[in-house]
Amino acid sequence: MNAHSDALYDVAAPRRTFAHIRTHRVLASVLVLLALPWLIPNQSVATNILIYGLYGVGFNLVFGYMGMLSFGHAAFFGVGAYAAGILIAQAGAPWWAALPAAVLVAGVLALAMGLLAIRTRGIYFAMVTLALAQCVYFLVYQFPLSGGENGLRGVNVAQVHLPGLTVDLLDPTAKYLAFLAVVAVALLAVSRVLASPFGGAIEAIRENEARTRACGFNVEHTKLMAFVLSGALCGLAGALAAIHLSSVAIESLHYETSGLVVMICLLGGMGTFFGPFVGAALFLLIQDVFSLWTEHWQLYAGAIFMFFVLFFPKGVWGTILEKTHGR
Repeated sequence: MNAHSDALYDVAAPRRTFAHIRTHRVLASVLVLLALPWLIPNQSVATNILIYGLYGVGFNLVFGYMGMLSFGHAAFFGVGAYAAGILIAQAGAPWWAALPAAVLVAGVLALAMGLLAIRTRGIYFAMVTLALAQCVYFLVYQFPLSGGENGLRGVNVAQVHLPGLTVDLLDPTAKYLAFLAVVAVALLAVSRVLASPFGGAIEAIRENEARTRACGFNVEHTKLMAFVLSGALCGLAGALAAIHLSSVAIESLHYETSGLVVMICLLGGMGTFFGPFVGAALFLLIQDVFSLWTEHWQLYAGAIFMFFVLFFPKGVWGTILEKTHGR
């Protein structure tokens, strides 16, 4: 057995050992999210937590598990939203065609951006992804079907038809459960990836890139595949956001949307499976509560964010896991 095979076995063995644990995490995550609409007063906020939690899960693959900070993930979220929105509003495509199309378009964009960005590191990687995302923002803004400054309207999906079942998306509870089913499938896919040798490789890159390369792994290829998968998941989140709001705003491609997902992962816990949903819940609930009191809610959100960064350096969920399981 050569050195590469030995390294692959070392990475794969613990992945197989804990595969069932990750499956249980998916089930536990879905059960907690299933109760979410009844734990908070606003079901629309609960749906947004699902969407932005999934956005955070996609981003967390690159930031949390692989250790590379991107400031360009709004490109994938926004392009996914526009791809699904244009297909539904302009082409009359059904939801079951629009969602995978959004995933595909966002994945292809991530491949193109990744080919240009993954050979850089640290702040250079962050700046390259930010610059590329701003290029995407400009191109979509100029695209005739995007609606420009006014955004895209008419992304109306009133019902979801399944064999023997019709889901009314005008009912907030039914919409939430339908979106949760999509998120559950995405989480199951992510858990399988993290439990695979590929999942071990991306975590090995985070811990010691030079050693991972010395073990015979193609680091650039692994980074690129993780970046593409991350972008595809963010595109799916964007598509759900378009259906939820029945519109797509050009701000979905703005760098503030990239900054938002960084905050979500830091609040919840980078490199944790359920952390992005905790971070999304914290941020969106803070926004929902303080925006009712003052138009300067960002000031309070920033102060609370600084508090969590100082006293929960591994994020809320990451700190809880560390205290309870010694992670």
